[in-house]
Amino acid sequence: MGIAYEKDIVAWANEQASFIRAGRFDLLDLEHLAEEIEDVGKSEKRELASRMALLLSHLLKWQFQSGRRGASWQRTIKEQRKEILYDLKETPSLKPLLNDAEWNDMIWGKAVGIAASETGLDVFPEVCTWTTEQILDQEFFPT
Repeated sequence: MGIAYEKDIVAWANEQASFIRAGRFDLLDLEHLAEEIEDVGKSEKRELASRMALLLSHLLKWQFQSGRRGASWQRTIKEQRKEILYDLKETPSLKPLLNDAEWNDMIWGKAVGIAASETGLDVFPEVCTWTTEQILDQEFFPT
């Protein structure tokens, strides 16, 4: 085998790609390739989780700090919704996460943590009171 995975992952990845393009499948580091492919899926899940937590935290701030509402929060909410919908369109296998209670509880906890940290408030509901449809609806802003 050529470049060690543990020594330089970028050089290793480029080498693996060149092996594939050259049809030299016998030189492939299959175990690490499989790990990296799995990590792509994990990365997509983390991105969706991060966007959802950010969106929810801004919706919480919108609802519980009505006097501080502004164009910046509104832009963030709209942008996160747009990006989440785009991600779900490009990676439809992530859609079931939106109906996964355990995943949603984790995201809600992160969102509450972000909102509490940014506002200093400790008034947020223990569970999400909005539906997925409301959360992703460009016209929905909680009151």
